[in-house]
Amino acid sequence: MMVFSSPLLKREDQRASATPAKARKAMGPVMKQGLRIGTHNGMFHCDESLACFLLKLLPQYKDAEIVRTRDDAVLDKCDIVVDVGGKYDPANHRYDHHQRGFAETGSSVIPGKPWPIKLSSAGLVYCHFGRDILKTLAADTLDEKDLEPIFNYVYEHFVQEIDAIDNGIPMCEGEPKYKMTTSLSSRVANLNPPWNAPPEDPNSLVRFEKAMALTGSEFVERVRYAVDSWWPARKYVLNAINERFQVHESGRIMELKTFCPWKGHFFELMKELQLDARGVNFLIFENTDSTWRVQGVPESEQSFVGDIFLHPEWRGLRDEELCKVSGIEGCIFAHASGFIGGNRTREGALQMAVKSLDQPKQT
Repeated sequence: MMVFSSPLLKREDQRASATPAKARKAMGPVMKQGLRIGTHNGMFHCDESLACFLLKLLPQYKDAEIVRTRDDAVLDKCDIVVDVGGKYDPANHRYDHHQRGFAETGSSVIPGKPWPIKLSSAGLVYCHFGRDILKTLAADTLDEKDLEPIFNYVYEHFVQEIDAIDNGIPMCEGEPKYKMTTSLSSRVANLNPPWNAPPEDPNSLVRFEKAMALTGSEFVERVRYAVDSWWPARKYVLNAINERFQVHESGRIMELKTFCPWKGHFFELMKELQLDARGVNFLIFENTDSTWRVQGVPESEQSFVGDIFLHPEWRGLRDEELCKVSGIEGCIFAHASGFIGGNRTREGALQMAVKSLDQPKQT
């Protein structure tokens, strides 16, 4: 299992979780010696907060001063500028995305990546510096061969959402069925001064540093999860795919010998192996309390819908009633939606999956 051992990671992790004790002020046109990271003043957002944090993870920018301004003369003196300035010019370290005609995506900046979302300043910085940032965070614990899948995962499961929200790209077509108000972008927005609060020093960095700390701490934790937990799970999912015909002759039921994050790996591996993911309908695994679970395979990693879930007549039933209706001993429950159920034994969980295979596919 890979673990983080980098002193830099520990230092930045502690910094990200700490609230500044007192205000530190941007110098405006009168700036300190040393490297400077420029971004806009006024209301801040998740993307430039994260972009600034990411840059300060790099050795060359770790001691850089954050300068918040819209004064072009001041920005011209900065060594790197994000989210302001009206230019995307990597050669001169200018990373704005607001200018007319800007349409860069992860796919255009890094050809071959399946990332169609328009980039914000966070995505621009990640695409250009992300691999070096990951190497810095993980130090000697991240093998070179594992870097690219970790790089992809962190973009797709963290940065891309920030890009989409900042650029006003909806997650789905039509009117959402509920509000999402606790996203990282929402929580960063809430760190801005309330509209009816007394005016604050426009040069104060206190609130912006809190935003950097919030976005940074969650970025670091996502990288930690990707390296320590998500990536090591891949081999267990691959074994489950390869051995599924030993679980049941149909090949439609997998068994995870050790439960782990499996959905993303499953769909990616099935694609790599040129296998039809819809040919696998159930997964069984041992729960932490030594009981067993049977889980339906959804249509995609993010979907709540599957071709076949647990038998409709079982859904919402528990214990003896479920055993009686299903004809299977040891039943604990079947979720009301049918996507998961429980049994006291491996054989019972397997039988719940096998009997559910008999129903016609729902889609």
